[in-house]
Order: sequence, then structure tokens, then C-alpha cells
Amino acid sequence: MINCFYYKNLNKVAAILIGCFFILACENDVNEVKDLSKKKPSIEEGKDIVSYMSMGGKMKAKLTAPLLLRYQGDSALKSEFPQSLYVEFFTEKGIIESTLSAKYGRYLENENKVFLRDSVVIIRTNGDTLETSEMYWDQTIGKFYTDKPVNVSQRSPRQKILARKGFISNQELTSITYYEPSLGSFLIVPDSSSAPTTKQ
Repeated sequence: MINCFYYKNLNKVAAILIGCFFILACENDVNEVKDLSKKKPSIEEGKDIVSYMSMGGKMKAKLTAPLLLRYQGDSALKSEFPQSLYVEFFTEKGIIESTLSAKYGRYLENENKVFLRDSVVIIRTNGDTLETSEMYWDQTIGKFYTDKPVNVSQRSPRQKILARKGFISNQELTSITYYEPSLGSFLIVPDSSSAPTTKQ
């Protein structure tokens, strides 16, 4: 009787252990399936980046950055410049006309648009300087714009402008419209029916 009891209990123990094993195995398989179903975008990394932008066979801009991260695998391909970027813009004759720098940049490939953030500064060769916290550069239409406050120091005529609601400008910075310039800014208002703007 004792041997028989031991044998029956041994069968039960074995059945319980085997059952636990399959339960654990099933749990592991489920987790593995879940991990496989998650799409993890691949990231390409580039260092000491130098990139050129041309239009009509003429170089329009040169971008340099210490680090580029390019994300793939989702519907909106994007590239990030997490450690700053610097851009030189050229005239038709290939002479530097202005420069742009920022501590962070993100390029949205589907929109052909660059988002710039943190210490965004544009400097023209004549000394004019524009500073803002964030800005967009739309390469399709060749425009800079933001709705964030903008500080502008202009040398000729000498003036300072604080535009509380940003600006929009062509890529050459030769035609700029400021939104809600603060009191004390020098303004050129085309007519009384238009909103306060300053163009240069």
C-alpha cells in the first residue's frame, strides 16, 4: 500500500510540474510574440555631417553638424541633430549671405521642413542678427517663420525690434514681416488698415 501511495503521489507531482512547465512556456511564448509584434524603428547614426542643398544647379546652403540620427520604420521619416547644427546660405554668386545656428534641429522628410529649437540665431553678413527660441525652415517655399518672440538687432538703419508673435521671412532674409512688434521698435506701416508690421 505504501509503495502504491507513493507511486500515485509521484504521478500527481509529475503532472503538476509538467503543467507548470507548459504554463511558463506559454507565458514566455506570448511575451516573445508581443516583442516581435512591436515595431522598433531603426536608427542610422552619422558623425561630423556635411550636407549641401542646391537649386537649379547652384549651391544654396551648406549644413554641418556633429551628430545626425536618422529614424526609419515609421510613416514620418525624420532626422535629428541633437548636438547642434550650423548652416551657411549663399548668394547666386556663391558668396555667404547669412548663417543659421541652433542647439537642436529636426528634419521632417515628408514635409521637407526643418524644426529648430534652443538658441536659434541667424546672422547676416551685414551684421543684422535675429534670435528666437524656436523656428521652422520650410525648404519647399524657402521661408523661415515662428510664432515665438523674436529679437532683432539691425545695423542699417540702426534699430532693435522685439516681435512678440514672431516673424516670417524669405530664405535670404531680405523680406521680413514681424508680428506684434513691441513699443519702441521702429516700424514701417504701409497703410492704416494693415496690421503693425516691419519689413526690411
